[in-house]
Amino acid sequence: MKNRRFLLPFLFLALGLNAQLKLGEKAQMLDDQLQSTISETTSINDSKRDNGILVIFSCNTCPFVVGTDDFPGWERQYNDLFDFATQLNIGMILVNSNEGKRQGADSYEEMLAHANAQQYKMPYVVDVNSSLANSFGAKTTPHVFMLNSEMELVYTGSIDNIWDKERKEDIPYLKTAMNELANHKKIKKNATPPKGCSIKRTTN
Repeated sequence: MKNRRFLLPFLFLALGLNAQLKLGEKAQMLDDQLQSTISETTSINDSKRDNGILVIFSCNTCPFVVGTDDFPGWERQYNDLFDFATQLNIGMILVNSNEGKRQGADSYEEMLAHANAQQYKMPYVVDVNSSLANSFGAKTTPHVFMLNSEMELVYTGSIDNIWDKERKEDIPYLKTAMNELANHKKIKKNATPPKGCSIKRTTN
């Protein structure tokens, strides 16, 4: 349980540091070209598919992303989510907005190394000055925003509930929402609390 206690100080509930993109609103900065680990640059629009796109704010070091001895880390699901999204004709992109650590653990060079080590199938992009995170109102790593074909927000929050040690069962919030989106159904649970480490914005 030592590592669980280590994680708790990093647990972060999104509470108004920046205005968050609201459900039903169209996202901004969709055509901004961002340095990518797969190609020279890409944008959200470049990575979307016919049914929309998953935008997941992530990083190289947060225990909620990379895991600990007693927490699996959500990045272990990224490639599976990418494959599942592809089957549903939904795109996926990872965004690193940790500008406060850009000269260290979240540099582009470290992102390249991390993406290679984890064999990421999806683009992993640099969000300079946390501009995209600020536009979306992203708070944590990870923090999920799913956009529909019109690039409107239809789901936001966590991938699932495995952070909750009191849970009675595992609930795949994101995969359920993806299925509902792809099958043109109402997304019954369209918002859950994002859990993770705070995005390391600069103070300038």
